[in-house]
Amino acid sequence: MNFLYEKQSFEPQELSDFVAPDCHGMNFFEIDRNLQDLLYCYMPDDLRSHMTPHFTRLGDVTGNELDDWSREADRHLPTLHTRDARGRNEDWIEFHPSYRKMEEVAFRDFGFHRMSHREGVLGWHEKVPPIGKYVFQYIFGQSEFGQLCPISATDTSAMLIERYADDATKEKLLDRMFSQDMSEILKGAQFMTEKTGGSDVSNIALQARQDETGTWKLYGEKWFCSCADGDVALLLARPEGAPEGNSGLALFAMPRHLEDGSRNPYRIVRLKEKLGTKSMASGEIIFEGAVAYPLGDVGAQANRGLKMMMDQVNFSRLSHGVRAAAMMRRCLNEALTVANYRKAFGETLVDKPLLRRQLMKLMVPTEQALSMYMYVADNLERAEAGDEAAAKLTRILTPLLKYRTARDNIRVATGAMEVRGGNGYIEDWVNARLVRDAHLGVLWEGTSNINSLDVTTRAIARVGAHENLGEDLTSMLDENTSLPGQYAGQLKGLVDQSLKFAEEVARQGRETHARKASSALYHVTTATLMANEGAKLGAMGRDSRRLLLSRMVVDHKLTNGNPLSLEGEAFDLAATEALLSDAPLTLEQATQILTL
Repeated sequence: MNFLYEKQSFEPQELSDFVAPDCHGMNFFEIDRNLQDLLYCYMPDDLRSHMTPHFTRLGDVTGNELDDWSREADRHLPTLHTRDARGRNEDWIEFHPSYRKMEEVAFRDFGFHRMSHREGVLGWHEKVPPIGKYVFQYIFGQSEFGQLCPISATDTSAMLIERYADDATKEKLLDRMFSQDMSEILKGAQFMTEKTGGSDVSNIALQARQDETGTWKLYGEKWFCSCADGDVALLLARPEGAPEGNSGLALFAMPRHLEDGSRNPYRIVRLKEKLGTKSMASGEIIFEGAVAYPLGDVGAQANRGLKMMMDQVNFSRLSHGVRAAAMMRRCLNEALTVANYRKAFGETLVDKPLLRRQLMKLMVPTEQALSMYMYVADNLERAEAGDEAAAKLTRILTPLLKYRTARDNIRVATGAMEVRGGNGYIEDWVNARLVRDAHLGVLWEGTSNINSLDVTTRAIARVGAHENLGEDLTSMLDENTSLPGQYAGQLKGLVDQSLKFAEEVARQGRETHARKASSALYHVTTATLMANEGAKLGAMGRDSRRLLLSRMVVDHKLTNGNPLSLEGEAFDLAATEALLSDAPLTLEQATQILTL
């Protein structure tokens, strides 16, 4: 029996028994039947069989030790030491031991940063495809959000160096960036933002100058540097004499230490006091002739540096979507645990009609995010293998994922805190940190405006990627013979309407409608995915509940009725009963509820 869905019957022995527990101590993979089911849809059988014991092992660590370490690292903030005992500018950042233990789990024990780039991680004979890597991050992120920044930065920085750096730079850096030995690993960082702004990088002022030996050196400062203690930082700078704007930017990799072991001349002058992700150090940095290695031929092609950097941004956006999905899962699990435990006004909370509706408002976006990131990861693998249609799909899906999950995460975190009540506002419980951390998603790697405009003005208007999305979603609905025909027809109509609306917004340049268009595309995509998944799983003899989640999206996100009317509740009541039950739902049962 899944504890999260099981109503608790108990007789309190003392006052503390009235306080609902949290999810600590659970195995975060074993309790997630939705994730386990979706592995049958998105992961090859041999990979799923091989990785399941590793997912289970990480699920146990995440629900126990990692959860403890994450709370400790959040309370004991990184400390910047600017000088050594002799007054030299040998700045270094001191972390709580719990932060280092979390690093060991991610980098040493599971090789998150390495598994998609080198064969043999966790005994898998090939490189682990994106879907495998992001499932690991999804489980890990249910306890620790901040650590996923250096994990992603190391993964993506090494990827860009491998793609674009010269052989000498690769020889200096790559083996150690992919290492799982904590005594030699070089962890990555991203130093991009300047005082002139974040998303608009055209005003970047950090200057790169070549000395008489041909070595590139950096002068200036960066305002918001993620993973300030990183061993290799990627950053954009403007080479001396380069034109203003985006076309004059070049991408560099800057090591923390030079080849002789001495400190590269840049200084961390302050750590940021952030609302969330407190475990990970972000800082302000001044460059005083720091040595950096160019990626690609500096100045050989306009916008080349920015285009290379966008490779990292897109992967980081996908990682952010996975993190948001992970945090929403933890929030939902916390809310379900409380609802099935706590009694008020003579009933268990989960029996209260309005609370049940609130749980649906947490569950639906959580499951949307899970399906969406798996769909993106699946297309990413095919895109990297040379599939042009999959590349276009990835181009539009990535900002859609980042845009919508970042916003949904805030509402889900706040809603879960409310379910716990006043205790949710107290730092003894995980809810307060989840609320703080959730807000970062709408800031890093582009705000909501930036990501929605990326969808309409670039992915649609310039690339035409919406056409590929429409074709793929329609094919799913046409080819899945287990899907009820009438509902499939309704979804195809909504796909067509959403695409036409988004295309019109893009064609007319209606920026004020970019968010509305992006939300419509996200909702129709996830509704289609969950319908397809639910029907497939039901045909396998597994749980078909995702069909009901799909209808929830259609009814409440795409075809909202009059807000001043009492809408029909037959479907909502039956679907909520099924979705809050631990009992698996057959395809026949789901289809019957779907028709209400």
